[in-house]
Amino acid sequence: MEPRAIIKQYLSTEKSTVTKEKEGKYAFAVDIRANKHKVKQAVEKLFGVHVDAVRPVIVPGKLKRLGRYEGKTPVWKKAIVTLKSDERIADFENL
Repeated sequence: MEPRAIIKQYLSTEKSTVTKEKEGKYAFAVDIRANKHKVKQAVEKLFGVHVDAVRPVIVPGKLKRLGRYEGKTPVWKKAIVTLKSDERIADFENL
């Protein structure tokens, strides 16, 4: 798979911002079929950094209601990527 197809978007939440600043961990929404090795290769190729660890998490869908109709949000995967010490992704530093 192409790196842009594996990494869908950067997850900018309050918790991910704190871990980015303190520990150098970045959270990405990734393709559901991607494994640790594919995510690591994609991040290294796209951003030119060295990845230390990747922790994938499958986020289950939630039940949602609209009136009397029920539905479910889709299941998706996120990956928490830890970079080598003293490395940062410059694109996400000002977010």
